[in-house]
Amino acid sequence: MLNGTNFKDWKRNLLIVLGCMDLDHALRNEQPAPLTKESSHDDKREFERWDRSNRMSLMIMKHNIPEAFWGTESEGITMAKNFLEQIEERFAKNDKVEMTTLLGSLMNMKYKDQGNVREYIMEMHRIVSRLRTLKIELSDDVLVLMVLLTLPPQFNQFKISYNCQKEKWTLNELISHCVQEEERLKKDKTRKCSFGHYS
Repeated sequence: MLNGTNFKDWKRNLLIVLGCMDLDHALRNEQPAPLTKESSHDDKREFERWDRSNRMSLMIMKHNIPEAFWGTESEGITMAKNFLEQIEERFAKNDKVEMTTLLGSLMNMKYKDQGNVREYIMEMHRIVSRLRTLKIELSDDVLVLMVLLTLPPQFNQFKISYNCQKEKWTLNELISHCVQEEERLKKDKTRKCSFGHYS
């Protein structure tokens, strides 16, 4: 249910549901020309498919939006695509606010050695990708350096090793090397614990 703060997630879930039900036809295609006596069988079938998609999409959307959010200008809209655009205009976030929030999140990220460095790097990549859609360009080279800067002290030897190399890593290479390093650190920790237990 749309609640005023979850528009992006609501829209993504809506499109997934409509796509899986094969009901998103009216959102992806323009309304066909009205049927006439000369309309072919294919024309009729296409019009019926679009019309059903439009009606069902509109019903599903309205069912998941409180009436208070519709607005008077939305009440007379009979096309699902236009209704969704109207709702999107009402709930679209201010880009400046979103940029500030995303940059703040990115700058404050620190890997806390939770055992899943791949997930951590992918989260940073997701934020950078979102910033790119808002016209803030951060290259993959910068992202690689940001990841390395935010890794905990356990990775210091790993960072030194990277800085001594002439070649730059791609994001995928960084992920692969970080995962290997994390596994090595886990094994070292387990080995030290075992030696401590037997000493």
